[in-house]
Amino acid sequence: MAKRDFYEVLGVQRTATQEEMKKAYRQLARKLHPDVNPGDAQAEEKFKEVTEAYQVLSDEQKRSIYDRHGYEGLSGRGAGGDDFGFGGGFTDIFDMFFGGGGGRGGGRPNGPTRGSDLRYEIEISFKDAAFGKEAEIEIPSLAACEKCKGTGSKSGSNPVRCSRCNGTGEFRQTRQTLFGQMVNVQACPSCHGAGVEIQDPCPGCRGTGKTRVAKKMRVSIPAGVDSGQRLRLTGEGEPGERGGPRGDLYVEIYIKEHEFFKRDGQDVFCEIPISFTQAALGDEIDVPTLYGNQSIKIPTGTQTGSVFRLRGMGFPHLRGMHKGDQHVVVKVVTPEKLTSKQKKILTEFAEESGEDISRPQKKILKKLKEIFQ
Repeated sequence: MAKRDFYEVLGVQRTATQEEMKKAYRQLARKLHPDVNPGDAQAEEKFKEVTEAYQVLSDEQKRSIYDRHGYEGLSGRGAGGDDFGFGGGFTDIFDMFFGGGGGRGGGRPNGPTRGSDLRYEIEISFKDAAFGKEAEIEIPSLAACEKCKGTGSKSGSNPVRCSRCNGTGEFRQTRQTLFGQMVNVQACPSCHGAGVEIQDPCPGCRGTGKTRVAKKMRVSIPAGVDSGQRLRLTGEGEPGERGGPRGDLYVEIYIKEHEFFKRDGQDVFCEIPISFTQAALGDEIDVPTLYGNQSIKIPTGTQTGSVFRLRGMGFPHLRGMHKGDQHVVVKVVTPEKLTSKQKKILTEFAEESGEDISRPQKKILKKLKEIFQ
């Protein structure tokens, strides 16, 4: 099935900046996250599609390859140099004639195989993302069956040599091609490359030698982490086959929205309401930050939408080099209920300022007319 254009998946232009793509990804990830849509398979597929698109486009090197050669370029095809006109690269040609590595020194099919990688999603608070935390997670994992000690055979019995491949773990087929006689080497379909067959399987693991268990472990989440980023824990994935190494565990981070703060990269934004009097006369107010309250001065005549910067009050850089800033946006709040005395004072204020509050619309229309003449 052909893949959708990654830019289309994220809903951005091909000229989009990294910040624009990050913003688009965050919005889509929050909307499609499996925790938000439990049991919705369609949303889960879209979430995976969005994540894959962002992982490619957020990497400048991968993005460059994708822009020039499309998705095929990322898999080693169409990127130039190793496409020989057989519909694939150099690797595909050997896979076609030698069964996925038999002619390349790729090792016997029954050799050690690396275990599968695991993926775990964790949601943390806004504050934990800023300061980091130690989190305990529980992941389903495979372990050697206790009953058979990982052999797959019932206690007292032993595996026997595979009769189909005579213990080699290989199944060979010879065929005539345009290039001459080719030998296709694959894992034996009877023993799946193990070279032995289990005649009396263990009832605990049904002959697999492994059982699924719940594995608890602690994960150190660094300060400054952002939604969509992954932690890689080497060797914490599924166990390998026939003595192969374990796979890796990837912990994907998602951050809960904060009721007061908004994040943009390393910077933090918040909106603070002030009164008409504070805006007109000026004041000094306390503003909450991730690091405690900070005092800022409101100058005389401050307008709604004015922004004040608190340097170093944002998120730390993942490598600990510096911190972002906090941007405080002030919003002048107009009183909704006034006493008769307050109304009188404001009316006198307007008259003193030369305002005609009885017919303000006429004054505005006159000013607009002057602008467009």
